[in-house]
Amino acid sequence: MKVTAEKIDDINIIISGTVSNETTAKRVAELKEKAVKEETKPEDMSDEKFQEDAEGEILKEFITLGLEEANIDVESVLGQPGFRKYEKRDDSIYIEIAISTSPEIDTNIDYADIIPTFTKPVAPEEEVQAKLEEMAIQQGTFDAIETPRAVENNDVTLIDFEGFVDGVAFEGGSAEKFTLKIGSNSFIPGFEEQLIGMKYGEERTITVSFPEDYQSTDLAGKEAKFEVKLHEIQEQKALEADDAFAKKILNDENATLNVLKGKLGDQITSQALSQLYVTELKPKLIEGLLGKFDFTLPNNIVDQEIDAKVNEKIQIMTEEENEALKKDKEKFHALRESVREEAENTIKAALIIEALAKKEGLEADEQEVLSALYYQAMMSGQDSTELVEYYKKNNLMHSAKMGLTEDKLFGMMLGFDKQ
Repeated sequence: MKVTAEKIDDINIIISGTVSNETTAKRVAELKEKAVKEETKPEDMSDEKFQEDAEGEILKEFITLGLEEANIDVESVLGQPGFRKYEKRDDSIYIEIAISTSPEIDTNIDYADIIPTFTKPVAPEEEVQAKLEEMAIQQGTFDAIETPRAVENNDVTLIDFEGFVDGVAFEGGSAEKFTLKIGSNSFIPGFEEQLIGMKYGEERTITVSFPEDYQSTDLAGKEAKFEVKLHEIQEQKALEADDAFAKKILNDENATLNVLKGKLGDQITSQALSQLYVTELKPKLIEGLLGKFDFTLPNNIVDQEIDAKVNEKIQIMTEEENEALKKDKEKFHALRESVREEAENTIKAALIIEALAKKEGLEADEQEVLSALYYQAMMSGQDSTELVEYYKKNNLMHSAKMGLTEDKLFGMMLGFDKQ
């Protein structure tokens, strides 16, 4: 095995060399002999499997030798090796691998001048009052309207209904004293609209068709008739916003209306500050840090980020655009180059933030990541367990952790902890 290491710059190295077929064959023979001794299962003893395992072991040794040749400690290697070439020749395999080490980042640089100034938002009294009134309505009870009239769009109706397909009632197709808001689109398309104009006590037959992609295959695409009776139209009457209301909302016997208003004001302020941070302050901080720090970027990590961004663009391309990209190497190269600067900035910012956070002793722990994901699930109506499993399955937990660490660092820089 012949291995050489060429330093491209202070952190990027190319390891290249050849592995003779004789070396690979010898390793295959050794693995076969070992398998026989250990009585390995027959399905794990195919020639292809032995060849694959032998090449995998040799590749690891190849990288180790290359690192030794370049006098690089394996602990300083950043990310995964980038394969440039793996050519099977008549008498050998030629390999080229790109390796990057962690760059030196001078965290003693004074970056105070790039921190943007801002005025902390204050919750307007009218917004607090509007939020209070909204909560009072949401907590209110539904009662029949004082003067009966015909159903209109956006009314909340109280109905009985029973559905039939081919004259036969189907399971789950009936209910009594059911509350349905007209225009909510919570029923089969066309159902709610046909209730408009009904009067108290009126019975009406409504004909609709189940969507072709309806969850029940027995009903999908079929026509159904519903016998519907209207009992009344309801309206939600707001509760009185007083101290008793505050006690109920906050689940605190000592709460007052002013305490509730204060908490609503804090909530509105927090949301406004979060919006300001995401849309203005965070982008300005990142832009400032990118201009303030200068160091060599790890080529293999940048290439991986370019791959990710290219894949994102490919996902939203039409089939014709995809085909054209596959046939035209220049187009594909141009696409990669179009995202290079963005990829470089993404990696550079991540490395700066990681270095500064380490210096400041800031890091998000696992419980903080889980809490953030549970909150995200709650706000978006997702199942929290499924969301966490998705992050774990797709190796996104580290990204989530880095995102929280970034927010901690930027929060410290902006003085959020002192607000």
